[in-house]
Amino acid sequence: MFKSLASAILIAVVCLVSASVSAQDASAVSQENLELRSRIDRLESLVDQLQTTQYPGASIEQAVGSDFGSSDVASSGSVEHASFETWNLNNALNGPPPTFPTVRLTGFFQADAGWTSQSNRNQTAVGNLQDGADFRRARLAATGNAAENVGYMLEMDFAFPGRPNFMDVWGEVRSHDGQQSVRFGQYRQPFGLDGLTSVKDLTFLERSLPFAFLPFRQIGVMAHGVSDAQDMTWAVSGFRAPTDAFGSNVGNSGGYGMATHLTRVMQDDGEGGVVHLGGAYSIIDPTNSLSEYRNQPEFFVSDSISGATPFFVDTGSMATDIVNLFAGELATTAGSWHAQGELIYALVDRKSASTVNFSGASIQTGYILTGEHRPYDRKNAVLGRIVPHENFGSNGGCGAWEVAARWSYLDLNDGGVSGGLLNDFTTGLNWYLNGNTKLQINYVHAFLKTPGVGNSDADVIAMRAQVDF
Repeated sequence: MFKSLASAILIAVVCLVSASVSAQDASAVSQENLELRSRIDRLESLVDQLQTTQYPGASIEQAVGSDFGSSDVASSGSVEHASFETWNLNNALNGPPPTFPTVRLTGFFQADAGWTSQSNRNQTAVGNLQDGADFRRARLAATGNAAENVGYMLEMDFAFPGRPNFMDVWGEVRSHDGQQSVRFGQYRQPFGLDGLTSVKDLTFLERSLPFAFLPFRQIGVMAHGVSDAQDMTWAVSGFRAPTDAFGSNVGNSGGYGMATHLTRVMQDDGEGGVVHLGGAYSIIDPTNSLSEYRNQPEFFVSDSISGATPFFVDTGSMATDIVNLFAGELATTAGSWHAQGELIYALVDRKSASTVNFSGASIQTGYILTGEHRPYDRKNAVLGRIVPHENFGSNGGCGAWEVAARWSYLDLNDGGVSGGLLNDFTTGLNWYLNGNTKLQINYVHAFLKTPGVGNSDADVIAMRAQVDF
């Protein structure tokens, strides 16, 4: 390849010299030839240096071949990871080709504190809801590319019970344009708008109550992509379920699932304002034919001594043949305002018992007081991160301030299953000091209806400090 490049350069030099002779005198041509000869010498020096560092002991012809596709070294698998097809002359003059794998360290932590109040009947229904403080999440991840078309992520969490836990641990083979991919490993299943939104970008401390239905992170294989215009996304995933904290699933009975997700941008004002519509479906044959749905009141702290925030609603373990999940979602962002909502139905086909129907829904909205805009992430089909116009402390900047409100419910009562009915109303105030630091405060009022106990309520004030990098 390098001889071809050098020959092309020499031909260009001859043409330039010939053209110059007709327009300039001999002394000018001589001076120009000296300059061109000097440039060619520098190029040949770079070629020699590349041969020595990248392919010691081999000629350029042996290392690369007569063309890009006929290299003996390439066919033997020992060629450098960098693609010569994308390494042009400009890159040659500026430095050696990129090498793989690449790696970038990333991570974040969320430190939470909360104060609670319960009615007497609520204590009877769920037990003592305790104040507390803990690290809700503390994660480190390595992400990058193993080759031009292969990406990866390895993320661990050091704050969950059973620590450290596997989070996103996957590899991904991508198409040439990066629009279509096949992912394998443990990853978030393509189901649920709240579930697919990064926890670093959530408007509230916790995801809404219907999150209880999501298959969420499981080990499997997924094909997913986005249209050329980036106004549609699709995903189809097959997985084992349920997996444990280390991505494992073992069992001879069942243990398989499928999830699919489709979204479309229905309206785009050309200035960042969009309307997003989406739907999802999942079918699961759970391992050992058991399923269970439960959730806390959008607040969670735990320790190894006092335990964790109790579940307010819980179906208990159910002998199950098949679970069918259906979801619809809507999101919009315009100017400083944004909103989203979703509805999820779960149809549980029980063994030796009737099919039961459970449901959950949420609606939330936010407004950024300092005038920033919450962008729409077209590739992932979720509302993205709010970044202040001016960072706190920079030229007198105050960061970005946001107010938000949400209502969500979870109904786990049907067909003799008395899991409870929970409605949460949550308000929040968020302060984005910069693009990587956020402080949040939430007030949650939980309305609980428990069979045999009746109506009860609880209040929670919770705070979070988050830093990511």
